[in-house]
Amino acid sequence: MTNDYPVSKRNKVRQLREKASYDRGTVHDILDSGLVAHVAFVENGQPVVVPMLYGRDGETIFLHGARKARVIRLLEQTGTACLNVTHVDGLVFARSAFNSSMRYRSVTVFGTARLIDDPNEKLHALRIISECTMPGRWDELRESHEKEVKMTGVIELAIESASAKVATGMPDDEDEDYAIPVWAGVLPLESRFTTLESDDRLIEGVEASAAVRAMQGKKL
Repeated sequence: MTNDYPVSKRNKVRQLREKASYDRGTVHDILDSGLVAHVAFVENGQPVVVPMLYGRDGETIFLHGARKARVIRLLEQTGTACLNVTHVDGLVFARSAFNSSMRYRSVTVFGTARLIDDPNEKLHALRIISECTMPGRWDELRESHEKEVKMTGVIELAIESASAKVATGMPDDEDEDYAIPVWAGVLPLESRFTTLESDDRLIEGVEASAAVRAMQGKKL
């Protein structure tokens, strides 16, 4: 397996090509630091986008939803999917509206979708989703009830191609605009977890585990 995803008409970045990356490590890092993927599909000739929880295991992404949810049924029928995960890292204030922009990390993935029906496969996928979202939490919880597993829909998406776009740095203004007396620069934006808030029905004396406490302040 090469370090880069193959470039094709489907995943080739056409706008701002200098920001493009097909490196698997870059794609995986952006996916692994996200919490929600926006999944696109077509229903009756109309475009639809749905946010979904996900987790990655190698070259496979697992998507989570209700078993009877529209997106689960349609992904099962079409057998293909496109998803995007984006992080906004700041606003770039240029000396013109045209050159003002954002710092961001974004990944678009194309792949083959398969509905997971086998209970053991489904539990494996749900564990991966849980561990990608709440590391260390799965082993602290009660076992899932059979009914809960049946009510949950999981789609396995095999990554066939992907591309990343990463924008960093300061404004890229026109040469003549640098003489304009207007402030320019970057306002960074951070997404991070803050401080735990206990459930008001928590049993007295029960404290958050080390795995849960470790997530406080974690930057995405």
